[in-house]
Amino acid sequence: MPRHDRPLPATLRRGPFTVADGLAAGTPEDAMRRAGLRIPTPSVRAAGPAPAAGDVLARCQEFAPALPPDAVFCHGTAFALLGADLPFGIDPAGDLHVEVGPGRSLPRRRGLVGHRRSAADVPYLRMPLGVRVALPEAAWLQLATAVAPRELVVAAEALMRRQGPLCRPEHLDRAVAGLPPGARGVRLLRHALGQARAGTDSCMESRLRWTLTDSGLPCPSVNVLVHDADGQVVAMPHLSYEEERVAIEYDGDIHRTDRRTWLRDRTRRAALESLGWRVITCTADDVLRHPERPVIWVRRALRR
Repeated sequence: MPRHDRPLPATLRRGPFTVADGLAAGTPEDAMRRAGLRIPTPSVRAAGPAPAAGDVLARCQEFAPALPPDAVFCHGTAFALLGADLPFGIDPAGDLHVEVGPGRSLPRRRGLVGHRRSAADVPYLRMPLGVRVALPEAAWLQLATAVAPRELVVAAEALMRRQGPLCRPEHLDRAVAGLPPGARGVRLLRHALGQARAGTDSCMESRLRWTLTDSGLPCPSVNVLVHDADGQVVAMPHLSYEEERVAIEYDGDIHRTDRRTWLRDRTRRAALESLGWRVITCTADDVLRHPERPVIWVRRALRR
């Protein structure tokens, strides 16, 4: 006679679960094997295909059932979970970072990097299926020794975007001020905080501004509105020197592939130039491969 296995209980079909939870729900271990479940990590079972390497939330959900109750995903993993733009040096497809409280054994599982924090309890944000993630400002502190100094500034600004910010400048200020003297990376964090600006729109704009200031040029303003003689808004350059009437724009690939974006920007730049502004346009090639170019262009414009 053919054997008819009972389907998994509804509580187990909601997401990954431990073998212990399956047994507690009345599903024998051999029945879990016959159900064709995957084993994302020892003692955890999951239905359906494995998540893509870049699907950080789904990957965290598959580890969450096996982690201690005080475990919090942190470092670059937290950045990815929060939806922040990732700085160079953080790979969303890499190992997941998780921290546990004092006295806990470090998680030692393939695909995880374990950290132990000094505080027993820390504030966190809760995501679907039991995934706990560090606060944005705490995750930024943890990047101090994981990314280059420029990228630490880029990461801070990724949290303080003009649209949909994840935290405010005072949150980062308090986080750095709360570090003990001599804490690892504290000098880098203080310097980065002094360089970071709220209200940016993209990582590449942040890198462009860093390129200019790192060469000794004055720090340009970020996303300041330009008005005509009648008080009407003409444009909002990515970067600008208002007194010198110099605007610096970063053009991403969309400006090449999307005609509407190209036309809109062309009109805006023509309006700026009609008011006596000099508009300098930079691309990724200028910022990443030939950073001397924007420095020369802006320096010449300021000397005009």
